[in-house]
Amino acid sequence: MKKFCQKHPDPSGGDTPGIFSGSISKFDLPVILLSYIGRGLEAPIRLPDPNFANNRFKKMRLTLRDENTGGELLLFKEEMGFDRLFFTRDRFNKYFTIAWNPGEPQTVTIDGAAYEFPANSLLTLLFNQSFSFEDSASIIAWQFNREFYCIIDHDSEVSCVGFLFNSTNHLFVKLDDQAQQKLRLLSDVFIEEFKTSDQIQNEMLLVLLKRLIIYITRLARIGYVPGGKGQDEKFHTIRKFNLLVEAHFKSEHSVSFYAQQLCKSPKTLSNLFALFNQKPPSQIIQDRIVMEAKRLLRYTDQSIKHITFDLGFEDLPYFSNFFKKNTGSSPSDFRNQPGRSDEGNSPV
Repeated sequence: MKKFCQKHPDPSGGDTPGIFSGSISKFDLPVILLSYIGRGLEAPIRLPDPNFANNRFKKMRLTLRDENTGGELLLFKEEMGFDRLFFTRDRFNKYFTIAWNPGEPQTVTIDGAAYEFPANSLLTLLFNQSFSFEDSASIIAWQFNREFYCIIDHDSEVSCVGFLFNSTNHLFVKLDDQAQQKLRLLSDVFIEEFKTSDQIQNEMLLVLLKRLIIYITRLARIGYVPGGKGQDEKFHTIRKFNLLVEAHFKSEHSVSFYAQQLCKSPKTLSNLFALFNQKPPSQIIQDRIVMEAKRLLRYTDQSIKHITFDLGFEDLPYFSNFFKKNTGSSPSDFRNQPGRSDEGNSPV
């Protein structure tokens, strides 16, 4: 897998001919795969499954596992009870998730907080987040682990870390009719590749996954990032900041630390975030700390004192005041609230 990533640069720098144009019939599949071959991937033409056109209507859970690397890729369609419990059942399966809601609006619960998941939209979720859907059977989802494709190591290919995959800012990417058609087509090609077991199956699915991430990132940027000359560098600075916060929020609580890492002044960094209609950097840091505190209080048996030190606070009263200021309740009151998730154990 790693060798493939190095040998074959990402073939999806632009809209791939055939993959994202027009409607599709079961006879179009060879043309689609030829478009990949023409961009550097050596592969035989695959003949279509006779039932290709009906794939989107079938309930399925497809899995690919590379026994050598431990890489895993999964595809879910109409899967009842599709969810993720990071602190208990799924703590050893570190899957990134791309969820598509092609149906009616519904509620998605992420780390205990409820959000509206609009119709015809996409949502990305990190491996350390717990989530559930009001109507999971209507969700189409892809999951993959770092061993299959590391979005950090390959950030130059997909440019999504700290933006599309983000702990504190959940992006609901709206899809117009054309985008929905493209995703239906792409999901059908995914299914065909899952069903075709040969020596290049991993490589074909990796190409498709990268294409999916790049396309979603592009859609998200249209919806959330202002255009204009010179905006790319500023946008990447924001992504780098978010990535640094994810790595250091437990030990570094001040904007000045992150500004120094990015060779910016705190004021310049704050102005940059304002330009992109983002929360102030200080608020992003605080939100990440609060979110982690909530997760630990809700899902684990760790004592409040232990959580205090784990999150980089020197004393319990200071942490309690910080938490109450940001949530309206003390850590103990939050932990004892009714309706605590079943994923957590009994409060301490």
